[in-house]
Amino acid sequence: MTHDSTQLPDALRARLRRDPLWEFALALYGRDGVEGACLTLQDEAGLDVCELLWHCWLYRHGLTSDADPDAVRHWQRDVTAPLRHLRRALKAEARQDEGIAELRRTLQQAELQAEREALSRLQRLALSGRGIRRLPTPLPDPLGLLADRLRLHDAPNLNKLKMLISQLDPS
Repeated sequence: MTHDSTQLPDALRARLRRDPLWEFALALYGRDGVEGACLTLQDEAGLDVCELLWHCWLYRHGLTSDADPDAVRHWQRDVTAPLRHLRRALKAEARQDEGIAELRRTLQQAELQAEREALSRLQRLALSGRGIRRLPTPLPDPLGLLADRLRLHDAPNLNKLKMLISQLDPS
């Protein structure tokens, strides 16, 4: 597969399908410290957690992406972020009103479904091969690679990313 190839070898495409991004994301997000690191990177660095998890998934498979997933970014901005904003805005009121608490739980489920759709779109982008390329062997340092892809360069955020990377399983 060349740098500008739009074709993934069949064996690699099959491996990506056997390791769905959604399941990878759930497993990684559930590991010690990952949720907190992701939420800090989301709230303080403006990072999209789905895109972060996608890059981790690609790295696990020895891949990287040079493509900007603009359509997914629009989805996250126009669908997921407003749901998250509403859910967070109702947090205090939900403590005092069961009806609002129920609405907040519904928004939380909708937000999760929107994130699942974003991850599905990112997986389809990877399977298309557009902008996807193999990493050299041995694999480069994940911190440097992911920091560059995600445009993270300040020490506190790099420390959060480093903690998250420490929870990645080798492929």
